[in-house]
Amino acid sequence: MRILLTAALLAGSASAATYGPQLEGFAYPHTIQRYSFASQGLNLQMAYMDVAPSGTANGKTAVLLHGKNFCGATWEQTITELSKAGYRVVAPDQIGFCASSKPEHYQYTFQQLAANTAGLLKNIGVQQAVFIGHSTGGMLATRYALMYPDAVSRLVLVNPIGLEDWKALGVPGPSVDQWYARELKLSADSVRAYERATYYGGSWKPEYEKWVDMLAGLNNGPGKKVVAWNSALIYDMIFTQPVVYEFPLLKVPTTLLIGDADTTAIGKDVAPPEVKARIGRYDVLGKEAAKKIPQARLVEFKGMGHAPQMEDPVVFHRTLLEELNR
Repeated sequence: MRILLTAALLAGSASAATYGPQLEGFAYPHTIQRYSFASQGLNLQMAYMDVAPSGTANGKTAVLLHGKNFCGATWEQTITELSKAGYRVVAPDQIGFCASSKPEHYQYTFQQLAANTAGLLKNIGVQQAVFIGHSTGGMLATRYALMYPDAVSRLVLVNPIGLEDWKALGVPGPSVDQWYARELKLSADSVRAYERATYYGGSWKPEYEKWVDMLAGLNNGPGKKVVAWNSALIYDMIFTQPVVYEFPLLKVPTTLLIGDADTTAIGKDVAPPEVKARIGRYDVLGKEAAKKIPQARLVEFKGMGHAPQMEDPVVFHRTLLEELNR
């Protein structure tokens, strides 16, 4: 009983913090810089980390694109390993996320986020890079490679979502207002329960709490409403703009790194039972995606979930570097 109580108190302590609307107060692993630009009639700021190689420089840049419930900061271990291997590493927070601007009105499309990222990279002198996209970042990395194929030397997709069209498969599409109402209810407990069940197959590690704290603290801070509104618009973008149909058009070398126990599918919780049973099957989706992408390589992490780079950093990063060195 004492052990259970201690664990509960530790979990509760991680949910107590609140952060500003641009994640003010949360510590990033490297210095945050800001790219200021105009978009859709607004003056916006895109936060990013630009980390120099700590090992012998190889002249290459890796751009890391985070997922929906993640930030540039969640790439902490990947940044370290790529930097040690000689890469310059750029890890932005997309508009609407984390330490970047949360506009009151913005038409979110993957094309827009890709153009924003292209503007950032041009501003800091990056002409070509390896793009590594996780979760929603995998959808964005795919869109980026379709729009700017000459700027992408290699594409690595880590448990990307959008490998299936949930709406076409029968998941009822929530309205933006419904997404907004749902996001206003987000708490550390709900984030933890969702990630434990969906990302990690029912297991949990103490080191995951930092990221629960990050997300819950942002969503329950002084910018709660604008954060929830942007999140709702982003969910609508994810749900209505699948990239799966365009996989055959990719022209860059692509590797899929897939935790095959992942069950992530947007809207799965409101899907009819027969639909819920057949979506979010990454043991199937990874193989199907590899067949659609020309000359793609598939590496599966058996028994791992949605974030293999966090679940088993040693195995993941060894595999990632092996793929990049091919």
